[in-house]
Amino acid sequence: MFLSRFVLAFIFLSSLLLFPANSIRLFKAEDESDLFMEAPVYQNGPHCPVLGKDTLICDSSVVHIAMTIDPEYLRGTIAAIHSVVKHGSCPQNVFFHFIASDSSSVVPTQLTRIVKSVFPSLSFKVYVFQKKLVRDLVSSSIRQALDNPLNYARIYLADLLETCIQKVIYLDSDTIVVDNIQKLWNINLTGSRTIGAPEYCNANFDKYFTSDFWSNPRFSKVFEGKRACYFNTGVMVMDLGRWRQGDYTREIEKWMRVQKDKRIYELGSLPPFLLVFGGDIEAIDHRWNQHGLGGDNLVNSCRTLHPGPISLLHWSGKGKPWVRLDAKRPCSVDFLWAPYDLYKFHGYSRHRQLDGFRFDSL
Repeated sequence: MFLSRFVLAFIFLSSLLLFPANSIRLFKAEDESDLFMEAPVYQNGPHCPVLGKDTLICDSSVVHIAMTIDPEYLRGTIAAIHSVVKHGSCPQNVFFHFIASDSSSVVPTQLTRIVKSVFPSLSFKVYVFQKKLVRDLVSSSIRQALDNPLNYARIYLADLLETCIQKVIYLDSDTIVVDNIQKLWNINLTGSRTIGAPEYCNANFDKYFTSDFWSNPRFSKVFEGKRACYFNTGVMVMDLGRWRQGDYTREIEKWMRVQKDKRIYELGSLPPFLLVFGGDIEAIDHRWNQHGLGGDNLVNSCRTLHPGPISLLHWSGKGKPWVRLDAKRPCSVDFLWAPYDLYKFHGYSRHRQLDGFRFDSL
């Protein structure tokens, strides 16, 4: 069930007493077993089909979720997983596909052990993304975090995941799901649409591309005859079968090469998605991406919640809730993330952690 504003306010107030503020950015191998608490066991409801655990990875009735996983955002990833299984009607019928960088300071086997220690019954697999795939394609953007090669791994999901997987939900690591993920999974991509995501047609679409792009008819004609709107690539329902048929990875790579030569945008991996899919995506209810909670991409500012029901909270932007909580300068929305945080706080007084906190009003 999605969260009402009353429930969100209750979580906010409760988390002030129940959850301390701290985070993990980098860690050593010998510390890995002490990073997180083991999550509660969440079991399927009586209506859920009984599926063979060994065949889940290719089962089309399973909810498939893809996420990146790395040391810097590990705390966010663990919280996101926790939120999905906590609110899912059939949590044992969810399969997670985690994408790790081949250049990470923490190897995939370590990441696998950490996830297993937190979620012993979780069905998942860790894949390795080779940064050489995008080494010559990534251009500098307005924020350094957006230049991380792993940020582009979502472009290669159709290549990384098994070909038997025809559909997947992609989630950023700074998201929290507060509704039954099955609802998002059940959304149909009509016609030939390959991606489903909330669209924001009131946003100024022109700002996502440079004046050089708009002044060049060879580039700008890509949107001719389309009502292209902004959509956030941190939450997407993706038809991998259609993606493979359309060879969309290569299409996105073409625009990334243009960007290297002509500088037609400033914002990381988002604009090439807009160029390929803008005006031709399945519009999903806005409740499935309450985005922008991290504030502006350049300034760590606080944002308030958008009006309407909420099924997913997304801290896109510069500020991350675990970082702001650590700094004792959280925004009020960050306390909505805290109940899903499973990081261990050895030696800290939970009540003392509240001293000196400053936050905006909810």
